[in-house]
Amino acid sequence: MTRECAVLLPGVCAALADPRQPGLDDTCLEKLLDWFRSLTWFDPTVELVQDNPCLTELISSVLALPDPSPSILSFTLQLAGILASSESRFQHLQQEKLLGRLFGREGPRGGAAWEDASVRSAWAKGVHSMLHHQPALPFLCSSGGMDVIFALQGDPSLFVASAASQLLVHVLTFSLESETSKALSAKDCDWPVCAQMIVKHIHESLESSSASHIEQSLKLLSSLFSSCFGSCYAAWTKVLWSDIAKQIESFLLQETVQAQPLLANLLLNVARSPVFCGTEGSFWALVTSALEHLTPVQAGPLAVGLLKLCKCPQDVRIQALTVLLQPMDCILRAASQPLEFAGLLDESVSDPGTVESLLSSKTTCAGLLCQTLAHLEKLLSLKHLRVDLPCVSLLRSLMTILQLCNGFLSPTSPLGSALSRNLINCSRVQKSALDVLAALSEEKDCDTLVGSLFDVLLAYLQSPNTSPTVLKKTFQATSKWLVRLQELSCSNSQGQQPEKILEDVFVVLQKRLCSPCWEVRDSSLEFLTAVVKCLRDQQQFRQCLLSSEVLRLTENLLEDPESYVRASAVTAVGHLALVTCFAPEPPGTGSQYDKESIVAKLQEILSADSEGFPRRAVISIFTTWLREGCPGQLQDTEQFVSRVIQTVQRDLDWEVRLGGLELVEVFCSQTICQLSQCPYAPVPSAVSSSSPQRELLQVFCRARLFGFLFGSLCDCDKPVGQRACDVLVGLRGHFYPMSTLENPLEIEDSPAGRGIAWLQRTLRQGSVAQNFPTDGGAEVDFQDAESMMLALGAIDLLELHDELNKSSDHVEESPQSLLQDILATVGTIEDNEVDCY
Repeated sequence: MTRECAVLLPGVCAALADPRQPGLDDTCLEKLLDWFRSLTWFDPTVELVQDNPCLTELISSVLALPDPSPSILSFTLQLAGILASSESRFQHLQQEKLLGRLFGREGPRGGAAWEDASVRSAWAKGVHSMLHHQPALPFLCSSGGMDVIFALQGDPSLFVASAASQLLVHVLTFSLESETSKALSAKDCDWPVCAQMIVKHIHESLESSSASHIEQSLKLLSSLFSSCFGSCYAAWTKVLWSDIAKQIESFLLQETVQAQPLLANLLLNVARSPVFCGTEGSFWALVTSALEHLTPVQAGPLAVGLLKLCKCPQDVRIQALTVLLQPMDCILRAASQPLEFAGLLDESVSDPGTVESLLSSKTTCAGLLCQTLAHLEKLLSLKHLRVDLPCVSLLRSLMTILQLCNGFLSPTSPLGSALSRNLINCSRVQKSALDVLAALSEEKDCDTLVGSLFDVLLAYLQSPNTSPTVLKKTFQATSKWLVRLQELSCSNSQGQQPEKILEDVFVVLQKRLCSPCWEVRDSSLEFLTAVVKCLRDQQQFRQCLLSSEVLRLTENLLEDPESYVRASAVTAVGHLALVTCFAPEPPGTGSQYDKESIVAKLQEILSADSEGFPRRAVISIFTTWLREGCPGQLQDTEQFVSRVIQTVQRDLDWEVRLGGLELVEVFCSQTICQLSQCPYAPVPSAVSSSSPQRELLQVFCRARLFGFLFGSLCDCDKPVGQRACDVLVGLRGHFYPMSTLENPLEIEDSPAGRGIAWLQRTLRQGSVAQNFPTDGGAEVDFQDAESMMLALGAIDLLELHDELNKSSDHVEESPQSLLQDILATVGTIEDNEVDCY
C-alpha cells in the first residue's frame, strides 16, 4: 500500500462506518474490495491489518451498529473474508474476536439483515475468500457454517444459491488437499470432517422425498465432477461415484423423478473425468442405460457430449450417434413412398414410438428437430469425429425436412401427414436444416444428390413465401454447395449439370436483387460477393455472370435508399471489378464495367454518402484492390492512394479513418517491396543517400502519407492514433533499422529541425491538437523528404506508442483516486480534489 493511500484509508473507513453518511455507490465498494484482493494476494503477512488498525475498527464499528445498511454489512463481510484469506491475518482477526461475530452463530445470519439477499451472498463470498488455509476449516465446521451453506443451496435468490454451490465445491476440494497422498479404496475411506459432512448431506438429499433436495444434490455433484475434483482427486472421485451410482441408476428408471434432465449433465461431467476414460464396464453401462431411458430431448445433449470425448468406448459412441439420428430416421421413413429409400438406422436405442410421438405433436416437433439439427451441425464442425456419419442418408433427410416445410412434399403415412401440418412454413426448422445442409457441403460422399439438392435450394430461392431470414440462410447454403459443384465440374463427373445450375441461380438472383424488401436485396448482394470470392477464377462461372444482368443491377444498387444495401453493393461491385476490370485477362468490351467509372463512383460514395456503412465499405474495397495490385503501376497507385487519403482524413467516422490507415499500411508495404531489392533487407545507413531509399521517401511524400499519419496520432479516437503510430514505428524501423535516432537537441538549429521540434511538442498534446494542420498551416513540411527523414529519426515514436496504448483510466482508477472519490462523496474533502470519471 502506498503512503498516500495509507493516509486516506482511515478517513474512508470512518466514513463507511458512520450511519449518518449517505450510502456509497455499490460500484465504489466493489472497486474497494478489488483493491484489497490485490493487496492481500501479493502480501499474505499480518502487517496489512496491524499497520492499518482502521480496518479492524471498521469491522467492529459496523458490528456495533443496531441496524447497519445491507450494502455496508455486505461490504464488511466480504472485506473480512478477504483479510482472513491468509493464516496470519486469520489468527489476528480471531484474537480480535471478529470472525465469530461475522460468520459464526452470533453473526448476522440470525438477524433482520439476513433477509436481504445481498447479505446472504456476501456471507458466502466472505467464507469462500477465507477458506485458503487449513485453520479456517475447523472454524467453519464448529461455528455451524456448513448447515448455513446447505440451507443457502436452496435459496430463492439464484445468485445466493449459485454462490453456496460454488462454496461447497471449494470446501470439499480444499479439505481433501492434505489427504491426496493417502491410498484409498471404496472399503477404506476416511473423509476429512468438512468433506464427510458434505458427502453425508449429498446422500441424505438423494434419498429424501424432496424433489428440490434431489435437484440441488445433482447440481452439486455435476459441479464437483466438472471441477478439478474429477481430475486431481482420482481416488476420492471413485469413492464418491461408487457411493451414489446405485441411486443415480434408480433415478434413471423412475419416470416420476423430475430431476431426470440433470442426470444427463451429471453423467457427461463424470464421463469427462480421467478416472472413467477407460472401458470400465459399470459406469459405461449406466451411460448406455441413460441413452435408452432419457427422453430424446434429454438424451440429445448427453449424446453429442459423448461423441466429443476422445476415450468414450466405441459401442457407446455408436449408441450416442443413433440417439441423434433417430428423429432424422423417423422423418425419412415417414416421408418415403413404398420401395423408395430406407431410413438411416437399422435399429434404435430407445423406443421409436417416443420419437414419433414427439414429431407428431405440434408443440414438440419443432423443438426436437431444432435441437437435433443443432447437435448435428456441431458434430459436422469437429475436425476428428470418431464415428462415421451416414452423410447421404442425412442429406436426404434434410432435403425431406425442407420440402415438408415449404409444402413441396405431401407424404401419405400418418406420421408424414402430421409432419406436413407441423412443419409447414416453420422458419426455425428451416434455418436449422439449412445450417446443417451448408456444413454437409464439406463432406465428400454426397455427390450423387447434388442435382436433387439444388432443386430444393432453387425452390426456396424462387418461392415468394420464403421469409427474408430463411432466404439469407438459403443463399449461404447455396454458396457453399456452388463451390462444391465447381469442384465436381473440374473432375468432369457432372457433365453439363453445373452450367445449367449456375444459369438458374443467376436468373433467380436477378429477381431477388430487384426485391422491394431491403433485407432480401442485402442478402442477395452478400451471396453474390461470397460466390465471386470463391469462383471468380472459374471460366464457367465468369461466363454465366457476364451473360446475366447481375452486373448492371448490382451497380444500380449503389444508389439504393437503404444504407446497408448501398454498403453491400459497394462490396459486391468491388469484388465484381476483380472479374471485369482488373482481371489478368479482361473479358472484353461486353463486360458492362468500366474501370474509371467504377473507381469514380466509389470515390463519390466515399466523399459524399451521408451514412458511414457505405463509406467504410468503400475504403475496405480500396484496400482489397491495393492488396490485389489492381491500381496498376506505382505512379497510378501513388495518385490513387493520395486522393483517397485526402478524402478519408476529413471523414467524421473514425472507422473510415482507421480503414484509411490500413490502406496506407498496405501501400507502404508494397512500395517498400517494389523499390527494395529484398523487402526484408536492412537499410545500409540511417539517412541513406542511396537512390531506392530517397525514391521511397519521395513516393510517400508525394502521396501525402506523412501529414495523414502524424495528424492521426492526434486523433480524438484512440484506435486511429494507435494504428497510425504502428505504421510510423514500422516505417522508422525500415529507415532506421539499428535504432540510430537523431538527437533532437543537435538538429533543432536547422529550419527543418525547428519544425520537427514543433511537431514533437504538438504530438505531446495528443487529442487536444486534433485540428492538426497538414495543408500549409504547420511549421513542418510533410511533403519534404529530408524533413520526414528527420522526423522519423528524432521523434520518440515508442514513447508515443506506450502513451497511446495506456488504458484511458490508468490514472482515474488508481486506488488513491478511488479513495479520494469516496471521501469526496461523503463530503470530507473539497470539491476540487475529486477525480470525476
